[in-house]
Parts: sequence; C-alpha cells; structure tokens
Amino acid sequence: MEPTIDMAVRVLQRDGLVVYPTETVYGLGADALSEDAVMRVYEAKNRPLGKPISVAVSDMEMLRAVAVVDDAARAFIDRFLPGPVTVILPAKSCLPETLTGGSGLIGIRWPNHPIALEIISRLDSPITATSANLSGEAPPTRPEDVSVPHDYLVDGGELPGTPSTVADLSSRRILRKGTEWEEVEAFLEAL
Repeated sequence: MEPTIDMAVRVLQRDGLVVYPTETVYGLGADALSEDAVMRVYEAKNRPLGKPISVAVSDMEMLRAVAVVDDAARAFIDRFLPGPVTVILPAKSCLPETLTGGSGLIGIRWPNHPIALEIISRLDSPITATSANLSGEAPPTRPEDVSVPHDYLVDGGELPGTPSTVADLSSRRILRKGTEWEEVEAFLEAL
C-alpha cells in the first residue's frame, strides 16, 4: 500500500487529480490550496463554478488552518469527526475562493478512513472532498464506477455508499441527510 500512497501524494503535488476511498464513497482529490488543481476538479466533474466544493483534512490543526472554529463548532467536531459528516464553517483566506462558491463558507470532511487520512497527512495539505462522479450522477462505491477524468486511483474496494451528512453550523441546519443524520440533528438542536 505504501507505494500507492506515495504515488497519490506525488500526483497531488503536481496539481493532479486522485480518486481515493473514504468511509462513504470514492472522492475526487486535488490540492485544495492550489487554484489550478481546484479548477481541474470543477472541469472533471462538469460542475458549475459557484457551487462550493468541500475539503478533507487529516487532523484538528489542519482543520483550524482552513476554517474558523468557535466553541460550538469545536463541540460538534469533537463529537462527530473524524466520521461521515461534512461540517460547514467560515473559510479562512488561505483557501481559493472558488471552493466556497463566493459564500465565505467551506465544507470540511475529516474522513474516518486510513487511506484518505494517510494521503492528506503525507501531502500535509487539505484536498478536495467531492464525490468522484460527474455532477448529477450517483457517487461511486467501486473503482469501476468512477466516471470522472483523473490521474490516479487508489483502490479501496467496495465502499458503503451512503453520502456524508452535511451540517451547517452557522444556521444549525442539516443541508443533506446522510450517515448519522439523526444524531447530528439532535446535537444541532441541543447547541
């Protein structure tokens, strides 16, 4: 597995696109701090600019580097991450504005998957966390289902397929119900 992770990191360092496994579906990863790499993700997915793309981090330090974390956000993160939840937080200026769709907010994934975490950690930079499919198509759960152009694919076998729950902490609302959404909703109501 080591050479596979090394190769994925090398591709990402050159603004390439990597398909990687998470605990939900296959993601399309690019260096989230590179405007060029981020634009390649939009092109590969045929995704309209202005539609935000989430980023994946490998630890709390990286999460704090790209987003503003207040006490309520910290409590939420401590409860649900790493895990199949995307949390929406105010973005810091180090991220390309394209990722936020001009909203000033960024979706953050901290995947609970050893391959994803190792790639992000070795790159030492957040990567895009969007499903490896064309906009509007079903997210892929197996390598052979991946339909987007990419430079490298890390095979993680068949994945569960339920997308992450998306929680906007500023409005305390769930934007997409996915894995663990009931627990997330109950937590948001209690905040």
